[in-house]
Amino acid sequence: MSARPNTEPALSVRPDDPVRPRIDASPGRLAWVDVAKGICIILVVMMHSTLGVGEAMGGEGFMHHVVEFAKPFRIPDFFLLSGLFVGRVVDRDWRLFADRRIVHFAYFYLLWMVLQSAVKYGQITDGAGPGAFLAHLAHGLVEPYSTLWFIYLLAVFSVVVKLLRRLPWPVLLIGAALLQLAPVHTGSTLIDEFCDRLVYFVAGYLFAARIFALADWVRARSGLALLGLAAWASLEALLVFTPTGLTSHPTLASLPVVSLMLGAAGALAIVATAALLTRAGGPVTAALRACGERSIVIYLAFFLPMAALRTALVRSGVIEDIGLVALLVTLTAVVVPLAIERVVRHTPARFLFRRPAAVHLVGEDGGRPAPRLAPAPTA
Repeated sequence: MSARPNTEPALSVRPDDPVRPRIDASPGRLAWVDVAKGICIILVVMMHSTLGVGEAMGGEGFMHHVVEFAKPFRIPDFFLLSGLFVGRVVDRDWRLFADRRIVHFAYFYLLWMVLQSAVKYGQITDGAGPGAFLAHLAHGLVEPYSTLWFIYLLAVFSVVVKLLRRLPWPVLLIGAALLQLAPVHTGSTLIDEFCDRLVYFVAGYLFAARIFALADWVRARSGLALLGLAAWASLEALLVFTPTGLTSHPTLASLPVVSLMLGAAGALAIVATAALLTRAGGPVTAALRACGERSIVIYLAFFLPMAALRTALVRSGVIEDIGLVALLVTLTAVVVPLAIERVVRHTPARFLFRRPAAVHLVGEDGGRPAPRLAPAPTA
């Protein structure tokens, strides 16, 4: 998730790799990636906004059904998309790799952990003072804080892929899939989400060429693609909204193996949807692409406008429909961060969303000194 121009070079992969052949990731082919990221970030914001509104108003609205439908694939697709471009740097030296895949994410995680924690200072310290706040920040170094866990895990997953890239690809993929299928529930966000999500990041890394080819196929055969998406949506809804009667797995979609398959199928469905939207064009596609290009901006800053508007609307009681309140909160939480980024883009405060040159290990070209302020690389 990041703000970036659509000028990615071809993926750098080993020429003898049967799974990850070289890809010509031209600007035109990258448009659907931004649209897909836009869809995903909106779904993530929608989830947090809708569940928060529902809890505050003591009920559910129509937005809860949308959130439930997207649950199996919302996060898997984000990790799959994030894994698409790790092949560009995975075989490079550790200094360049660390700059692109570790320092980049660590900078935004640490910065926004402090900012988000400062907003909740009273709640975090509960009167215990600065010592409790510092202890909270120290804990955030080893256990991802709040919604920022996604950025934390992107760095972790990148390192894992680099360390294990010499393994035969079936071993890497099957091992990651077994972690997802294992009943890992430690209570640690780092451990639990690592096991649950690694397979999708690995799949994006291993099958980047196949995923780009799928997007090309969809654009060439839109009629068949639409039929496939309709079939997928019908099956997704059936499995998501059919209860099992089990406490640990309340719906068919949450069952082991089924959840893995739905995560993968849903991720590919978002790829296909984004490819179709890019082919069709129009203002909706342009808006989604704008959100995808700056998905990290939305992800980092949506919590403030979300909480502020939710509190204001719930306390005022002006709107009683839970679904409508959730929709308004979602739209605001998406738009306001983009507006803030636009305002600070050419001011000293741009460090909030763009990594300063002082926090680069190497220049953006991989060797020459970094410019004074460099845009964040692709997530």
